[in-house]
Amino acid sequence: MHFDAASSALEPPPALPHLSRRLRLQYDSAQTRWVLRDPESTVQLNDSAAEILRRCDGRHTVADIVSELEALFDTQGIAPQVCALIAEGTRRGWLD
Repeated sequence: MHFDAASSALEPPPALPHLSRRLRLQYDSAQTRWVLRDPESTVQLNDSAAEILRRCDGRHTVADIVSELEALFDTQGIAPQVCALIAEGTRRGWLD
């Protein structure tokens, strides 16, 4: 399974998103990409999704995540994509 952050619908994100305890976010060197793993499946993430989910630690607000990524990648206007991924992650049970 592959997830592209740009493909999800907008929904209100959680205030302090954090990765579900049943999941593990890790870099898979064999696939040269970040993946989400649970006991039954693996979800391959694109680079954007991985950067967003890596910051979903329960300490960063969505605004914090957006600001950090905009500074890191010297860009502006990514809030809709970040919110879309967080909303989709919440819908799929990846985030609490």
